[in-house]
Amino acid sequence: MTAPLPDSGRSLLAILAHPDDESIACGGLLAQCGARGAAVSLLCASRGGLGQLDDPVRLQLGDARAQELQQAARLLGVQDVLLRDYRNGFFPWVSAELLEEDIRAAIHRVSPEVVVTFDEDGLYWHPDHIVIHERTTAVVAALGEAAPALFYVSIPRGSMRAVLTAAAAAVPPDAPMPRCVLGIEEVDAFGLFAPPPTLVLDAGEFAVKKLQALRCHRTQICGDALDLLREEDAHLLGVEHYRRAPVGAAGQAFIEHLGRPAET
Repeated sequence: MTAPLPDSGRSLLAILAHPDDESIACGGLLAQCGARGAAVSLLCASRGGLGQLDDPVRLQLGDARAQELQQAARLLGVQDVLLRDYRNGFFPWVSAELLEEDIRAAIHRVSPEVVVTFDEDGLYWHPDHIVIHERTTAVVAALGEAAPALFYVSIPRGSMRAVLTAAAAAVPPDAPMPRCVLGIEEVDAFGLFAPPPTLVLDAGEFAVKKLQALRCHRTQICGDALDLLREEDAHLLGVEHYRRAPVGAAGQAFIEHLGRPAET
């Protein structure tokens, strides 16, 4: 008889904005939880297409990114992907009630012990990410005693600069140098002024898998530093920062034994 995995029966729901957010923000945590037997789910609020709602190019890009998301999710051990189609880049103008209804429905469907979403800095101050942070926080706060534990994820400051530097070192002499990470040229914006974490996860064992998941998002990383980063440098993606939210369930959360308390 096979012994149950350490976190069998546990459950986690990540609530994020776009395809690729799951891999860059918390891919290590998702992969580690999945490997330990926890049920891992993802609510992604946008298919990632740009433009008008009926624009054929937007629809094609959205379809491509949805397929990329499914591939990355499988690699990370995400069992259930809930994909919505809010318009990429327009979250600040979405009805708060409508977005909260979708978030609430996902939480009720999954009944997670832990919810993970963006911290207030939105990884790199992306307005869509910040809206997801605000709406998820509001939903969890309103659930009262029925709420799951809520954790906010941010990018360790300087980590994407290190990724860009390592990728540049791997480029052949005559090849163009990488300039961005996931299309963001201001790589130092990642983690800039993010609130201090309360939990530091070193998911180095899953760093290569995290990089492989990021590479599933081909529409986003062609010529990007993440496309050029060597697997031997994947450890630069292995450290993830989480902050326990002031709302949600209290008490020990199962993901806390995967990392260490942040130094104060």
